[in-house]
Amino acid sequence: MQKRIRIKDIARMAGVSAGTVDRIIHGRGSVSKKSKEVVESILREVNYRPNIHMSSISLKKTYNILFVAPGFAEGEYWESIYKGIQRALNVFENISVNCSIMTYNQYDVYACREVFESALEPDFDAVIIGPIFQHETREFCRKLKMKNIPYVFVDSNVEDTSPLAYFSANHYISGYLMCRLIHSIMQNGKDIGIMQAMRVGNESANSTILRKNGFSDYQKENRLKNKIHRIPFSATEPESNEQLFNDFFSENDNIGGIVVLNSRGYVIANYLHKKKIKDMKVVCVDLTDANKKALKKGHIDFLIGQKPERQGYLAMKFLIEHLIYKIPVKVANILPLDILTRETIDLYSEFNDLVYLDQYEK
Repeated sequence: MQKRIRIKDIARMAGVSAGTVDRIIHGRGSVSKKSKEVVESILREVNYRPNIHMSSISLKKTYNILFVAPGFAEGEYWESIYKGIQRALNVFENISVNCSIMTYNQYDVYACREVFESALEPDFDAVIIGPIFQHETREFCRKLKMKNIPYVFVDSNVEDTSPLAYFSANHYISGYLMCRLIHSIMQNGKDIGIMQAMRVGNESANSTILRKNGFSDYQKENRLKNKIHRIPFSATEPESNEQLFNDFFSENDNIGGIVVLNSRGYVIANYLHKKKIKDMKVVCVDLTDANKKALKKGHIDFLIGQKPERQGYLAMKFLIEHLIYKIPVKVANILPLDILTRETIDLYSEFNDLVYLDQYEK
C-alpha cells in the first residue's frame, strides 16, 4: 500500500519548515514567493490530497456555494451538471456545504443580467457558473472579483475572466468534429443546415460560438464549398417550430445534412421523421434524454457527449478542496468527447455509470 504523503514530508522535499507548508496549504500567514512556488510545485507533483473528511470536523464551518446556470427540466443537459454537483456533495457529506441554485433563461440575455445581479446580493464563499452570454458573464465575474468571491466555470470557459478553474469539453473541437462527421455521411454537393436558437437580445451562446468556429475552420482547411444555411428555431415557443421549418425547407431544397450546435437536436430530428424526410443526415450534441431517444430510433445519426455530470462533480469537488486547503489545481480541465450511434448508446450509458463511480468516488 502506498505511503500517505504528510506535511512534514512535503517540508523535507521543499527544504522549508512544516509550518511554512501548513501556511501555504491553508492560505494563512505570509511566506516568500519562492517558498510558495516550490511547495506548490511539489504538491502538484505528488498529487497531495489532505484528509478533508476528518479535518472538516475540527473546522466547524459551513461553506455557502452558489450554482448559477441556465434553467433546466428533467433529462436536460444542465440537469446532468447539477446531478454531478449533488453527487459530489454526497461524497463529501462530512463537510457542511450549503449549495444554493439560481437559474436564468438561456434564450434571453436580459433575464440573464437580472439573475446575475441578484446573485451578487448574498455573500457566498464561492460560485459555480454555467456561462451562456459572454459579455454578461465577464461583467458578473468582474463584480465577483471585486467582492473577493472565487468562481469556477462548468460547460465552457469565457475569455478575459479569471476563474480558479473551468471544467468543460473542448467546444471548438466539438464543432470541428461535427463538420467532419456530417461530411462523412451526407451526399456530395449538398448544402448543410445549421440549426440555431432564436434568442432575445440576439446573442449566441458562448459554447455555440466556439463550435461555429470549429465547424468553419474544418470547412476552410478542407476547402469544402458546401453552402451553409442557418435554420432558425424557438426553444421558448416550440409550437412555432413546425412552421419555421416548413418555411426553411420550402426555400432551401438542396439540404443534405443538418448540424445542431446545441442540445435541442431532437426538435429537428422529430420533425424530419414526422415529415417522412429520410435522405437527410443529422449530427447533434449532448446526451439529453430526448436526444438519446431520437438517436435510438435512428432519427439522429451521430450524437456527441460531453460528460456534463462529471463536469459538475469535479467543479464542486475542486471548490470544496480549495476552500478548505487551497489545493493547487490546473485551470483548464478538459473532458473528452464521446461519439455515439444508435448501436452504442445503451452500452455506453451502462458502462459510463460504472466508470464514473470507479474513477471519481474511490
